[in-house]
Amino acid sequence: MHRDVQPELLDDLSSTDPQAVGSRADLRRLNSIMGHEGMLADAFLRHHAATPVGSQPLRIVEMGAGDGTLLLRLARRWSAIGVTANITLIDRQDLVAAETHRAFAALNWPVEIVTTDILTWLAQSSPPVDVMLANLFLHHFPDPILERLLCQAAVKTSLFIACEPRRAASALLASRLLWFIGCNGITRHDAVVSVRAGFGGHELSALWPTDPKWVLSEQPTGLFSHCFIAKKYG
Repeated sequence: MHRDVQPELLDDLSSTDPQAVGSRADLRRLNSIMGHEGMLADAFLRHHAATPVGSQPLRIVEMGAGDGTLLLRLARRWSAIGVTANITLIDRQDLVAAETHRAFAALNWPVEIVTTDILTWLAQSSPPVDVMLANLFLHHFPDPILERLLCQAAVKTSLFIACEPRRAASALLASRLLWFIGCNGITRHDAVVSVRAGFGGHELSALWPTDPKWVLSEQPTGLFSHCFIAKKYG
């Protein structure tokens, strides 16, 4: 399959549209089924040096963060082993519920919500961050725009971790069977579109800037996922 990026229905729905609300609930379920929380958590622990007690909190950014609940679950895992962080959640809509804010506050992880396009945020002059995360987000962009996004991200972080759909026949078949677990029409449509726009091989590595300080890792993970990690040394 050639990579084919097409609009997803959820992107154009109001945040309060019942179909959108249902689709976001479907996505939380699918994240759990695909195991992306564990993939992101393990990648962070493998590639980020242990934070000494008493050091400054990390600065973590999630692109296309949605309702923030994925990063909240990650924060609970990481805080249990002594990690502290300041969080920035970037999305075109503010979907973060009050109870999610309270849950971050209970961990003593301050949260900033930035409601903007990711390319706009990346183009702004701001301090670098320690970690950038992207979950089911990069596949929304055609290669020329995605290359610009990744080049700007490389300037702003020293660790970039992404979990994306795998563009493969098995994933495409699974995306057409989501009616079986009760996903709504928006999710069923967008899942097929997502797989066709997903990644294989070393496609993301090819779009990352060439620099010997960066060590890249990219491979299929789990049944239907594709993971990319860029770590800067020195």
